[in-house]
Amino acid sequence: MAETNFVIRKVAVLGAGVMGAQIAAHLVNAGVPTVLFDLPEPGGGNGIVLKSIGALGKQQPPPLGTRDLAEFIEPANYEEHLGRLAQCDLVIEAIAERLDWKTELYRKVAPALSPQAIFATNTSGLSIGALAAACPQSLRARFCGVHFFNPPRYMHLVELIPSAACAPEMLDRLETFLVTTLGKGVIRAKDTPNFLANRVGVFSMLDTVANAAKFGLRFDVVDALTGPLLGRPKSATFRTADVVGLDTFAHVVRTMHAGLREDPWHELYTVPEWLERLIAAGALGAKTKGGIYQKRGRDLFVLDPVSGAHVAAGAQADGKVVEVLKVANIEERFSALRASDHPQARFLWACFRDTFHYIAYHLADIAHSARDVDLAMRWGFGWRRGPFELWQAAGWSRIAGWIEADIGEGKALAQAPLPRWVSESGRTGVHTPEGSYDAGQSRVVGPSSLAVYRRQLSPVTLLAERPPLGQTVYENPAVRAFTSGDGVLVASLKTKAHSITPEALAGLNQALDLAEARFRALVIWQNEAPFSVGANLEALRPAVAAGDWASIEAVIGRFQSTSMRLRYSLVPTVAATEGYVFGGGCEFALHCDRVVAAHESYLGLVEAGVGLLPGGGGCKELARRAAQRSTGDLFAALKDLYMAVATAKVAGSALEARQMGYLRGGDVVIMNSEELLYVAKEQALALAASGYRPPLPGARFAVAGRVGAASIKMQLVNLLEGHFISPYDFEIGMRIAQVMTGGDLEPGTEVDEAWMLALERRHFIELLQNAKTQERIAHTLATGKPLRN
Repeated sequence: MAETNFVIRKVAVLGAGVMGAQIAAHLVNAGVPTVLFDLPEPGGGNGIVLKSIGALGKQQPPPLGTRDLAEFIEPANYEEHLGRLAQCDLVIEAIAERLDWKTELYRKVAPALSPQAIFATNTSGLSIGALAAACPQSLRARFCGVHFFNPPRYMHLVELIPSAACAPEMLDRLETFLVTTLGKGVIRAKDTPNFLANRVGVFSMLDTVANAAKFGLRFDVVDALTGPLLGRPKSATFRTADVVGLDTFAHVVRTMHAGLREDPWHELYTVPEWLERLIAAGALGAKTKGGIYQKRGRDLFVLDPVSGAHVAAGAQADGKVVEVLKVANIEERFSALRASDHPQARFLWACFRDTFHYIAYHLADIAHSARDVDLAMRWGFGWRRGPFELWQAAGWSRIAGWIEADIGEGKALAQAPLPRWVSESGRTGVHTPEGSYDAGQSRVVGPSSLAVYRRQLSPVTLLAERPPLGQTVYENPAVRAFTSGDGVLVASLKTKAHSITPEALAGLNQALDLAEARFRALVIWQNEAPFSVGANLEALRPAVAAGDWASIEAVIGRFQSTSMRLRYSLVPTVAATEGYVFGGGCEFALHCDRVVAAHESYLGLVEAGVGLLPGGGGCKELARRAAQRSTGDLFAALKDLYMAVATAKVAGSALEARQMGYLRGGDVVIMNSEELLYVAKEQALALAASGYRPPLPGARFAVAGRVGAASIKMQLVNLLEGHFISPYDFEIGMRIAQVMTGGDLEPGTEVDEAWMLALERRHFIELLQNAKTQERIAHTLATGKPLRN
């Protein structure tokens, strides 16, 4: 472990259950060779592991970036293959939460581990100290907890929990690996029951259950109140319990009950009777197709905890309370909740109060700073703002006074007083520009100084943090272009969901002008997902209603010319993508010299879903790429790209986008979206340093022509006759085919980009003039869902 060049080259995961298999899946997503261990079958062999690997391709959301990655998980068992552990630099134990089982496994595998290997447990709450004691003395300095959240591919949080003997340099290396290689947000947690995120998150859920009973609220009403209205996931409270697994949730509660006997909230750490009944009946939530919620045909039912029966679901939050939650000023919002006599408002205030009370009382015990608490809840439970952030934004002293008043009046769940630091003179919160409060050390501490975080040029922000975002060079209502003095101009969209408007086109063109005149490269990057949902169709509706087709064609022409400028700019252009990369946003990415894509980039030319075709150069660019990769059969090279456009297919990951042809071999996929700007700049500067020149203009390429279009037509006719598509879907599909095959030409005819762009514009305008397309656009804008007419 003293070697400075220690690298994690290969990983083993012990335990092929749901969590272990998904950790292995995420490792291969990141390109890390992985061995997955479990028990042998009774007659020998790896049947248990192979079954788990096979199940990965059927799970939703998909654990794998592409299905074929399952082939790179190496199956093994403890009886025949322990020798393979010697090749692994990191070994992660992920078996069932039984201390005795884990202890037995540690004794079995310890002799087979490399003397350099890090040994980690994925326990969600068992004592790291107790588990370390089960390891040989020589292994304890290399043992720690590394708690992934479920599902590992999508949940950003990993808790890193050291044992008492843990070597600090080992933790630093592991954290660096988790952050950059696996793309995780790492919190160094304390070795307390359920660590940090589950400690606060499960408390919050139990408190919600208790307050729901106190104020007589149905479970579906509670979920309506505690989901997106509070800036939390749609699964809210009870749906989340179903997704996690009711047995798993109960296990975490029991861990808290057994390990926190002196806690003022100990009485809350009890599995409710209704939950015990569900578990006893085998109704464990989503994994058993029923738990708190049950689906019967198309109807949804929710548990009534009093009767024990499931009743029709669908009850909603009261409109008056919803209006309170929509109040923009957070101080006014909390004032209204506390002053209200409405049971739902009183319920919400009680939940906030109890959580604030809890995290203040326990801050010194469970976290190294308030920052860690807030990031744990954001990354591990999907809260838009952490609890300390909310408290501080709502007015620190005022909220503290209300909590103390409720404690004094016996309204609070526990009578423990707020700690003295909460009311220190001059305190306005726990987050400052310098850092966040550490109650254990009674001081403000800054973020981690680990070198890996220097790659995060725009790191996650908390309430009072002000990260540097460079010096503004140009700004209009839709675009901001800035630089950090490194020769790269960064352009970011400011529009809702980073949609592309006429002002956005003007701003991007101005950024290109500035980049060519004064900078070495241009990067298009957004400070948060999505990269772009594409063209703002709402902006076109007035011109469509007025029949002003000339102005619409001018906008489409401007769109195309912007794409072409990205391709032929005198400086290298790089798109840094994350989240949705739809429509026009995808077309811009296609035309940049390089794409740096976060793994969770979902690229797609989705215009067919609203009755249009890609009009910003997307059809042209994919046809050009098909010609480049063709080995003689143009149609064979084109057909999959065509189907992706015609069906509005969206890649499920950046790796799948590469398979689809939306990303090229030279494009870069990274795992941590917080490193996007850093890597994009590095790529842009490398291109500039290589003596970058844009492609020569006027190049021609062969198209599939009328024969290719006829082949596509036969496929579409079969789909139409089988009632898989509507007659208007057929028309849209044929227009896309006519554009992507180059029009009414002989197969193999060479055309230039201008020819293809003219075809795009014509068919785009003609589709937009059709009433059925206008109906589709109106329906999608109103409902967010596609219309098949």
